[in-house]
Amino acid sequence: MFFILSKLLQLFLMPLVWVLALLLLAIFIKRPSLKRTFLLAATGLLLLFSNPFLENEAMRAWEIGAVPMNQVKNYDAAIILTGVTRYREDIPDRVHTSKGADRFLHPLQLYRLGKIKKFIITGGDGKVLGKGIPEAEQIEKVLLMAGVPEEAIYTEGNSRNTRENALNTAAFLKQHPELKKLLLVTSAFHMRRSEGCFRKAGVQADTFSADFYGKERAFTPDEIIIPSADAFEGWHLLIHEITGYIVYKLMGYC
Repeated sequence: MFFILSKLLQLFLMPLVWVLALLLLAIFIKRPSLKRTFLLAATGLLLLFSNPFLENEAMRAWEIGAVPMNQVKNYDAAIILTGVTRYREDIPDRVHTSKGADRFLHPLQLYRLGKIKKFIITGGDGKVLGKGIPEAEQIEKVLLMAGVPEEAIYTEGNSRNTRENALNTAAFLKQHPELKKLLLVTSAFHMRRSEGCFRKAGVQADTFSADFYGKERAFTPDEIIIPSADAFEGWHLLIHEITGYIVYKLMGYC
Protein backbone atom coordinates (compact mmCIF):
# COMPACT_ATOMS: atom_id res chain seq x y z
CA MET A 1 0.00 0.00 0.00
CA PHE A 2 2.82 2.41 0.88
CA PHE A 3 4.42 1.74 -2.51
CA ILE A 4 1.18 2.48 -4.41
CA LEU A 5 0.50 5.64 -2.39
CA SER A 6 4.02 6.91 -3.08
CA LYS A 7 3.43 6.48 -6.81
CA LEU A 8 0.11 8.34 -6.67
CA LEU A 9 1.71 11.11 -4.64
CA GLN A 10 4.03 11.88 -7.55
CA LEU A 11 1.09 13.25 -9.54
CA PHE A 12 0.13 15.75 -6.86
CA LEU A 13 3.71 16.92 -6.37
CA MET A 14 4.12 18.08 -9.97
CA PRO A 15 4.43 21.90 -10.17
CA LEU A 16 2.80 21.86 -13.60
CA VAL A 17 -0.28 20.25 -12.07
CA TRP A 18 -0.43 23.07 -9.52
CA VAL A 19 -0.30 25.68 -12.29
CA LEU A 20 -3.00 23.92 -14.29
CA ALA A 21 -5.21 23.58 -11.20
CA LEU A 22 -4.96 27.31 -10.52
CA LEU A 23 -5.75 28.13 -14.15
CA LEU A 24 -8.82 25.88 -14.06
CA LEU A 25 -9.99 27.57 -10.87
CA ALA A 26 -9.53 30.94 -12.53
CA ILE A 27 -11.70 29.79 -15.44
CA PHE A 28 -14.57 28.37 -13.41
CA ILE A 29 -14.64 30.72 -10.40
CA LYS A 30 -17.28 33.43 -10.77
CA ARG A 31 -15.97 36.07 -8.39
CA PRO A 32 -13.63 38.50 -10.24
CA SER A 33 -11.38 39.02 -7.22
CA LEU A 34 -10.76 35.30 -6.78
CA LYS A 35 -10.33 34.83 -10.51
CA ARG A 36 -7.63 37.50 -10.52
CA THR A 37 -5.96 35.92 -7.46
CA PHE A 38 -5.81 32.50 -9.07
CA LEU A 39 -4.46 33.94 -12.32
CA LEU A 40 -1.73 35.82 -10.49
CA ALA A 41 -0.85 32.75 -8.45
CA ALA A 42 -0.66 30.60 -11.58
CA THR A 43 1.53 33.17 -13.29
CA GLY A 44 3.80 33.43 -10.27
CA LEU A 45 4.26 29.66 -10.03
CA LEU A 46 4.84 29.43 -13.76
CA LEU A 47 7.61 32.02 -13.59
CA LEU A 48 9.14 30.43 -10.49
CA PHE A 49 9.20 26.82 -11.63
CA SER A 50 10.28 27.57 -15.19
CA ASN A 51 13.32 29.57 -14.10
CA PRO A 52 16.42 27.40 -14.67
CA PHE A 53 18.68 29.48 -12.42
CA LEU A 54 16.43 29.08 -9.37
CA GLU A 55 15.93 25.38 -10.08
CA ASN A 56 19.68 24.87 -10.31
CA GLU A 57 20.34 26.73 -7.07
CA ALA A 58 17.75 24.63 -5.24
CA MET A 59 19.20 21.41 -6.62
CA ARG A 60 22.77 22.42 -5.73
CA ALA A 61 21.67 23.15 -2.16
CA TRP A 62 19.98 19.75 -1.75
CA GLU A 63 22.38 17.39 -3.51
CA ILE A 64 25.25 15.74 -1.66
CA GLY A 65 28.49 16.80 -3.33
CA ALA A 66 30.89 14.70 -5.36
CA VAL A 67 33.88 12.86 -3.92
CA PRO A 68 36.88 12.92 -6.30
CA MET A 69 37.64 9.40 -7.49
CA ASN A 70 41.29 9.69 -6.49
CA GLN A 71 40.15 10.28 -2.90
CA VAL A 72 37.93 7.18 -2.74
CA LYS A 73 39.35 4.51 -0.43
CA ASN A 74 39.32 0.77 -1.10
CA TYR A 75 36.08 -1.09 -0.41
CA ASP A 76 34.91 -4.67 -0.29
CA ALA A 77 31.74 -3.79 -2.17
CA ALA A 78 29.73 -0.94 -3.64
CA ILE A 79 26.01 -0.95 -2.89
CA ILE A 80 24.23 0.33 -6.00
CA LEU A 81 20.65 1.55 -5.79
CA THR A 82 18.61 1.10 -8.95
CA GLY A 83 15.82 3.22 -10.44
CA VAL A 84 17.75 3.95 -13.63
CA THR A 85 16.59 1.29 -16.11
CA ARG A 86 13.28 0.80 -17.92
CA TYR A 87 12.10 -2.61 -19.10
CA ARG A 88 10.23 -2.46 -22.42
CA GLU A 89 8.17 -5.44 -23.48
CA ASP A 90 8.17 -4.22 -27.08
CA ILE A 91 12.00 -4.07 -27.17
CA PRO A 92 13.09 -6.73 -24.68
CA ASP A 93 16.44 -7.66 -26.24
CA ARG A 94 18.47 -4.86 -24.61
CA VAL A 95 18.84 -2.82 -21.43
CA HIS A 96 17.21 0.62 -21.54
CA THR A 97 18.76 3.21 -19.23
CA SER A 98 17.86 6.73 -18.18
CA LYS A 99 20.03 9.67 -17.07
CA GLY A 100 20.74 8.03 -13.73
CA ALA A 101 22.89 5.33 -15.33
CA ASP A 102 25.84 7.03 -13.59
CA ARG A 103 24.71 5.10 -10.51
CA PHE A 104 26.37 2.00 -11.93
CA LEU A 105 28.76 3.51 -14.49
CA HIS A 106 30.74 5.43 -11.87
CA PRO A 107 31.11 2.38 -9.58
CA LEU A 108 32.24 0.45 -12.65
CA GLN A 109 34.96 3.07 -13.10
CA LEU A 110 35.93 2.66 -9.45
CA TYR A 111 36.09 -1.09 -9.99
CA ARG A 112 38.48 -0.61 -12.89
CA LEU A 113 40.59 1.65 -10.68
CA GLY A 114 40.80 -1.13 -8.08
CA LYS A 115 38.80 0.84 -5.52
CA ILE A 116 36.02 -1.74 -5.07
CA LYS A 117 36.05 -5.54 -5.30
CA LYS A 118 32.36 -6.44 -5.66
CA PHE A 119 28.95 -5.01 -6.49
CA ILE A 120 25.73 -5.33 -4.50
CA ILE A 121 22.85 -4.21 -6.73
CA THR A 122 19.51 -3.72 -5.01
CA GLY A 123 16.18 -3.02 -6.71
CA GLY A 124 13.11 -4.70 -8.20
CA ASP A 125 11.07 -3.74 -11.25
CA GLY A 126 9.25 -0.75 -9.69
CA LYS A 127 6.06 -1.36 -11.68
CA VAL A 128 2.67 -0.66 -10.08
CA LEU A 129 0.83 -2.88 -12.57
CA GLY A 130 2.28 -5.94 -14.23
CA LYS A 131 5.74 -7.30 -13.75
CA GLY A 132 9.03 -6.69 -15.49
CA ILE A 133 12.62 -7.80 -15.11
CA PRO A 134 14.12 -6.56 -11.80
CA GLU A 135 16.40 -3.60 -12.33
CA ALA A 136 19.17 -5.32 -10.39
CA GLU A 137 19.27 -8.04 -13.05
CA GLN A 138 19.30 -5.51 -15.87
CA ILE A 139 22.26 -3.66 -14.39
CA GLU A 140 23.99 -6.98 -13.78
CA LYS A 141 23.76 -7.65 -17.52
CA VAL A 142 25.54 -4.39 -18.27
CA LEU A 143 28.31 -5.10 -15.77
CA LEU A 144 28.79 -8.60 -17.16
CA MET A 145 29.06 -7.18 -20.68
CA ALA A 146 31.65 -4.74 -19.31
CA GLY A 147 33.80 -7.65 -18.23
CA VAL A 148 32.97 -7.87 -14.52
CA PRO A 149 33.02 -11.55 -13.46
CA GLU A 150 29.74 -13.03 -12.30
CA GLU A 151 31.16 -13.93 -8.89
CA ALA A 152 31.83 -10.23 -8.22
CA ILE A 153 28.15 -9.27 -8.59
CA TYR A 154 25.37 -9.84 -6.05
CA THR A 155 21.79 -8.90 -6.93
CA GLU A 156 18.71 -8.32 -4.81
CA GLY A 157 15.60 -7.93 -6.96
CA ASN A 158 12.70 -7.61 -4.51
CA SER A 159 13.02 -4.04 -3.21
CA ARG A 160 10.50 -1.48 -4.44
CA ASN A 161 11.63 1.59 -2.51
CA THR A 162 14.60 2.97 -0.61
CA ARG A 163 13.55 1.51 2.73
CA GLU A 164 13.27 -1.97 1.26
CA ASN A 165 16.65 -1.47 -0.45
CA ALA A 166 18.17 -0.88 2.97
CA LEU A 167 16.37 -3.69 4.82
CA ASN A 168 17.01 -6.31 2.14
CA THR A 169 20.64 -5.31 1.79
CA ALA A 170 21.08 -5.51 5.57
CA ALA A 171 19.64 -9.04 5.53
CA PHE A 172 21.98 -10.00 2.68
CA LEU A 173 25.04 -8.61 4.46
CA LYS A 174 24.32 -10.73 7.54
CA GLN A 175 24.95 -13.74 5.32
CA HIS A 176 28.17 -12.24 3.98
CA PRO A 177 30.19 -11.01 6.97
CA GLU A 178 33.30 -10.87 4.77
CA LEU A 179 31.88 -7.71 3.15
CA LYS A 180 32.85 -5.16 5.77
CA LYS A 181 33.93 -1.95 4.04
CA LEU A 182 31.00 -0.69 1.98
CA LEU A 183 30.38 2.22 -0.36
CA LEU A 184 26.79 3.38 -0.90
CA VAL A 185 26.18 4.74 -4.41
CA THR A 186 23.06 6.55 -5.58
CA SER A 187 22.04 9.83 -7.21
CA ALA A 188 23.22 12.96 -5.44
CA PHE A 189 19.63 14.17 -4.91
CA HIS A 190 18.69 10.81 -3.37
CA MET A 191 21.68 10.37 -1.07
CA ARG A 192 20.22 12.03 2.05
CA ARG A 193 17.27 9.64 2.22
CA SER A 194 19.35 6.62 1.18
CA GLU A 195 22.08 7.19 3.75
CA GLY A 196 19.48 7.63 6.47
CA CYS A 197 17.63 4.43 5.53
CA PHE A 198 20.78 2.31 5.40
CA ARG A 199 22.04 3.68 8.69
CA LYS A 200 18.63 2.95 10.25
CA ALA A 201 18.83 -0.61 8.91
CA GLY A 202 22.22 -1.05 10.56
CA VAL A 203 24.34 -0.83 7.40
CA GLN A 204 27.42 1.32 7.92
CA ALA A 205 28.71 2.60 4.59
CA ASP A 206 30.56 5.56 3.19
CA THR A 207 28.72 7.49 0.48
CA PHE A 208 29.52 8.23 -3.13
CA SER A 209 27.14 10.51 -5.02
CA ALA A 210 26.52 10.11 -8.75
CA ASP A 211 24.00 11.36 -11.31
CA PHE A 212 24.15 15.09 -10.58
CA TYR A 213 21.35 17.43 -11.65
CA GLY A 214 22.84 20.59 -10.20
CA LYS A 215 25.43 22.17 -12.46
CA GLU A 216 27.89 25.03 -12.44
CA ARG A 217 26.31 28.46 -12.11
CA ALA A 218 25.89 30.44 -15.31
CA PHE A 219 24.73 34.04 -15.46
CA THR A 220 23.73 34.06 -19.12
CA PRO A 221 20.23 35.12 -20.26
CA ASP A 222 19.20 31.55 -21.10
CA GLU A 223 19.93 30.54 -17.50
CA ILE A 224 18.54 33.58 -15.66
CA ILE A 225 15.67 34.96 -17.75
CA ILE A 226 14.49 32.55 -20.43
CA PRO A 227 11.95 29.97 -19.12
CA SER A 228 12.84 26.31 -19.43
CA ALA A 229 10.59 23.24 -19.54
CA ASP A 230 13.49 21.25 -18.05
CA ALA A 231 13.28 23.39 -14.91
CA PHE A 232 9.79 22.02 -14.27
CA GLU A 233 11.15 18.48 -14.40
CA GLY A 234 13.96 19.38 -12.02
CA TRP A 235 11.60 20.98 -9.51
CA HIS A 236 9.27 17.96 -9.68
CA LEU A 237 12.17 15.62 -8.93
CA LEU A 238 13.40 17.80 -6.08
CA ILE A 239 9.97 18.35 -4.49
CA HIS A 240 9.22 14.64 -4.71
CA GLU A 241 12.53 13.73 -3.08
CA ILE A 242 12.26 16.29 -0.26
CA THR A 243 8.70 15.16 0.43
CA GLY A 244 9.86 11.53 0.48
CA TYR A 245 12.65 12.41 2.87
CA ILE A 246 10.23 14.14 5.24
CA VAL A 247 7.73 11.26 5.10
CA TYR A 248 10.49 8.73 5.76
CA LYS A 249 11.68 10.80 8.72
CA LEU A 250 8.18 11.00 10.19
CA MET A 251 7.69 7.25 9.78
CA GLY A 252 11.07 6.46 11.30
CA TYR A 253 12.50 4.90 8.17
CA CYS A 254 15.57 7.12 8.08
